[in-house]
Amino acid sequence: MEGSIGNFLKKYTMLLALILVIVFFSVATGGKILYPQNINNLISQNGYVFVLAAGMLCCILTGGNIDLAVGSVVCFVGGIGAVMMQKGINCWLAVLVMLVIGLAIGMFQGYWIAWVSVPPFIATLAGMYAFRGLSNVVLGGYAVAISDTTFLNVFGGGADCYIPDFLGGGKLNLFCLLVAVIIAVLYVILSFRKMAVRKKKGIGHGNPTGQIISTLLIAAVVVWLGFTLARYKGIPTVLIWIAAVLFIYDYITKNTAIGRYLYAVGGNEKATRLSGINTKKVYFLAYANMGFLAALAGILTVARASSAQPTYGQGYEMDAIAACFVGGASAYGGVGSMAGVVIGAVLMGVINQGMSIMGVSANYQKVVKGIVLLVAVMFDVLSKKQKK
Repeated sequence: MEGSIGNFLKKYTMLLALILVIVFFSVATGGKILYPQNINNLISQNGYVFVLAAGMLCCILTGGNIDLAVGSVVCFVGGIGAVMMQKGINCWLAVLVMLVIGLAIGMFQGYWIAWVSVPPFIATLAGMYAFRGLSNVVLGGYAVAISDTTFLNVFGGGADCYIPDFLGGGKLNLFCLLVAVIIAVLYVILSFRKMAVRKKKGIGHGNPTGQIISTLLIAAVVVWLGFTLARYKGIPTVLIWIAAVLFIYDYITKNTAIGRYLYAVGGNEKATRLSGINTKKVYFLAYANMGFLAALAGILTVARASSAQPTYGQGYEMDAIAACFVGGASAYGGVGSMAGVVIGAVLMGVINQGMSIMGVSANYQKVVKGIVLLVAVMFDVLSKKQKK
């Protein structure tokens, strides 16, 4: 019994920590942190964290490697897109150019890391400085406003960046609520079906009660989130981009060959190479992908702010790295999941917003985030020592 409780606590440590943090700030702020507008702001303000963390996890899986250049790439790519749209270029062409440039930057850095064997820390540190400087060159040191309403609405900026209520619910967005219920029901059906298949094949072990409870809790959270957003303006468009990225990369890491290779390289690079897998290509793809997602994060960032500025993206790399490690990714590589990324990103976002509502200084917010990150990594290190 004690062993099962210990395993449960070990498996869901950060999830329990997230619940405790939400309860704490709910009490400390008099429930303000759970207001519909604040939940909406939590999603919109941290959209870039979810996107960048999805790519950062792929880099971390290869052996605890990180990309320090993503914040500068966000600013550089966002600046290029803003300047293009200011000159009257079609927003979709600008978006395509931004994504291609981000991918090219990722491939450039991936080349040095994979085939020249430059340590990822050094290669991306160089990129951080270089693309921050190029951002200033592109923007001329000034802010560039974005007025293209199509771009702003599609990627999450402005007052109209919400999915309309096609059911005409008035104060309560019925379409948003319906979508949440459908997603929750589909999740429950697919989860139960997966458990039944695993049981039939003899793959599952132990009492399935825990899996059933966790499935129903997640479904309940989805419905609660849908109801909360429905009480404000509905589904923000940035949430669709976040959900799409997380769903796609969750599938990639769990069900594709490249996903298995990422875990294998981080677990034992030498053994992976001897098994015939091109580890250089794995590194290259991880960093090329990171550049692409940095471009998408840049699009979401400038859309939300309706402008591009030379200071945008500062500290973004640290937010993404923190979300991964707090969410359970191993500092040694080979361990981590998209579910953990979500937990880590939400936890850091709740801490930020909760302390902001309480009026805590931004400097102390950084101190708290640093402590949380240290504790998360310390837990990982101690777990590794216990296994040895």
